[in-house]
Amino acid sequence: MVLFYRGAWCPYCNAQLRAFQRASATLADAGVQVVALSVDDEAAAAGLIAEHGLTFPVGFGADARAVAGLTGAFVNQDPVYLQSTGFVLDPAGKVVVSVYSSGAIGRLVPDDVAGLVRYVREHAAASA
Repeated sequence: MVLFYRGAWCPYCNAQLRAFQRASATLADAGVQVVALSVDDEAAAAGLIAEHGLTFPVGFGADARAVAGLTGAFVNQDPVYLQSTGFVLDPAGKVVVSVYSSGAIGRLVPDDVAGLVRYVREHAAASA
């Protein structure tokens, strides 16, 4: 799964990233890998990783407008950053679920992602 977050300064983003870190064992058991991305510079991303003990990849320096053009994510105009956006991908990289936020709230949570992955697997196995 891919998470776009507003930046290390955002308390809602921090809470979401911490939640995904806390759920890392459950997500790994479900076969879910998490990556996150923001417009933050390298120092801000490194500080965020260290502060929260994040073990999943955290990208930085995203071009918000280019990412939005490719994904449909919402962009805050001043200052420029990506609004919270989340994608759950299947093993082939196809988007299974996307969640777009136009502001601070409205984002994926780990329990929903793990539950969705289990549901999709069970129904795929039943239809095979």
